[in-house]
Amino acid sequence: MTFEQILQELKQKVYRPIYFLMGDEGYFIDQITNYIVNNVLTEEEKGFNQTILYGKDVDTTEIIHAARRFPMMSQHQVIVVKEAQNIAKIEDLEVYAKNPLKSTILVINYRYKTLDKRKKFYKAVAQNGVLYEAKKLYDNQVPQWITSYLQNKGKTIEPKASALLTEFLGSDLSKIAHELDKLELAIGKDVKQINPAHIEKNIGISKDYNNFELQDAILSKNINKANKIVLAFGKNPKAYPIQMTTVTLFGCFQKLLMIYYTQDKSERNLASVLKVHPFLVKNYISGARKYPARKVVQIISLIREYDMKSKGFDSSTTESGELLKELVFKIMH
Repeated sequence: MTFEQILQELKQKVYRPIYFLMGDEGYFIDQITNYIVNNVLTEEEKGFNQTILYGKDVDTTEIIHAARRFPMMSQHQVIVVKEAQNIAKIEDLEVYAKNPLKSTILVINYRYKTLDKRKKFYKAVAQNGVLYEAKKLYDNQVPQWITSYLQNKGKTIEPKASALLTEFLGSDLSKIAHELDKLELAIGKDVKQINPAHIEKNIGISKDYNNFELQDAILSKNINKANKIVLAFGKNPKAYPIQMTTVTLFGCFQKLLMIYYTQDKSERNLASVLKVHPFLVKNYISGARKYPARKVVQIISLIREYDMKSKGFDSSTTESGELLKELVFKIMH
């Protein structure tokens, strides 16, 4: 089942006896768990029928004993096992998973790990409950997730603003959701569309001076704009570490190489191949026209060289701002 299907079923009050939530993306695991904790039982029922356990403090025998109890004055009891990845021999829960108590809703948070699909425990959970793997989103999927998240709150966001958030916050959905919730409160109900100015004012990401804008300036060969951004980065190296910039630029020119060797150069196909938001594809296509393949290979080599220098290799003592200035000059000339 998908994340959306699980939540839809829960909202319809269709409950399964076991929810085994595993994988790397904690946001999805937390959302499902929190919905069950907050909505299945009334506040009066929770006192006797809701139990939170932690993997480091319990073993499988204790979990099975708790799960086999009957609820008191309620149709269900809810048992949540957090940090279940710390439980030794979790496969021993197989004996319960084969015949779970229907009045118990057992929620197991198994973060950063996944079960072996060949094991009998995996098959028992899949047959009698919900087995969900929460996977990290790719960077190109995050802007669409941001759009969907805000749509559920009755707001939209400009593509450039969602790209800015992704570039600054990465793919940590919990962090992004937290920032979006704060932003929603800050701009108020009357504002329906979020733009880069809102991001700059309320989250502290400069709409003019960031790696996204530097990449755009380099791809379009806007030397003036690139120099202004590099100068701003040099004045505040802690806020704009060169290592983050070299990673961004390396990924940028790596994508240009992919464009050269992709036969179907339609914007839709390139967005899929490059794994970027469709809003960004035109910038990469423009960059591919301005930088020949041979030059791109040289630039990638340069980026690697300056990344190493920024980390102290080659006995470099040049300040990061000067290193970045040199690198961008060599890229664009």
